[in-house]
Amino acid sequence: MRMCSLIAVLTFCCCPILPAADLDFIRISADGKSFVTSQNQKPFVPWGFNYDHNGEGQLLEDYWQTDWKQIEQDFAEMKELGANVVRIHIQFGKFMSAVDKPREEALQKLGELLQLAERTGIYIDLTGLGCYHKQDVPAWYDQLTDEERWQAQAVFWEAVAKQCAKSPAIFCYDLMNEPVVHAGKKQGTDWLGPALGNKHFVQRITLSPDKRSRPDIAAAWIKTLVQAIRKHDQRHLITVGMVPWSLDRPGLRSGFVPDKVSQHLDFICVHLYPEAGKVDEAMETLKGFEIGKPLVIEETFPLKSSPQEFEEFLLKSRKYADGWIGFYWGKSLSEYKSEKTIAAALMGNWLEFFVKNGPKFKDETE
Repeated sequence: MRMCSLIAVLTFCCCPILPAADLDFIRISADGKSFVTSQNQKPFVPWGFNYDHNGEGQLLEDYWQTDWKQIEQDFAEMKELGANVVRIHIQFGKFMSAVDKPREEALQKLGELLQLAERTGIYIDLTGLGCYHKQDVPAWYDQLTDEERWQAQAVFWEAVAKQCAKSPAIFCYDLMNEPVVHAGKKQGTDWLGPALGNKHFVQRITLSPDKRSRPDIAAAWIKTLVQAIRKHDQRHLITVGMVPWSLDRPGLRSGFVPDKVSQHLDFICVHLYPEAGKVDEAMETLKGFEIGKPLVIEETFPLKSSPQEFEEFLLKSRKYADGWIGFYWGKSLSEYKSEKTIAAALMGNWLEFFVKNGPKFKDETE
């Protein structure tokens, strides 16, 4: 996730938006290669927004108690813009008061959010275990051993799954944003990766050296959390948000090698931002995540490329990807047009592009 230096991408839906009363549970197709609705087996292409914070950088949980009307307005606007999936990020510290004690008030608020999604006719990609604001991370959480931390994370997901199990608005559970397995023979010192602005998007799932391979550790962690979810929810899809350097290649690696860790995942997610002059390289990276399961580009934006190169990447990515999720921070096209900044102009241009080309994109994707 590159939200702090990233302008929100607003995308146009490539699938018909379902009325709230007609929201159907989403599942994997019979051939295992795409998404379909459960009852009618209609193709479903995830296309939408990361709705992680507002324009002031506040996380959703910082303002959903005091500014709910704004959230309702944002959901309505996201639907109007064409999103069929909204990615929501929730922090561990906001949902857990102790290793074994979920916060009931937070779970209830999450339930209200699902009701809003159902009324609006939008699916939720629910990403958990966030530690984006370091000040919100409980001291006791950082003091846990690897095993104890996994147990607390399992309690988190079990409580969330119990709350969400019956809602057709859940598209998927994303176990964590950009997890990494500790590397090296020395004890690690920080669960969080370097900050980007005031947020930490990369998180380690271990700090202790381990004789197992890093992919084996990642697979065991995924299995632990999937089992916790399945205690209450056998229906909704499960994934995890992987960094592009998860592939087993020379250089920096996360340990989450797609074909070695994904036995218990329903589909694959990657966060991929093409760079200037490197569209083909981005495509090769994307290809590495194509392992026979549906593949969603869960984060993308022309952060490091020109709009033209990003468009080229987006169109070419249809060869491997089955869904795309950009960014939305609560501003309309008219608001961007009224601002006289380069950032606003870029955002406005991209919004216009997606609105204009969405139907064509849909026809060529299906």
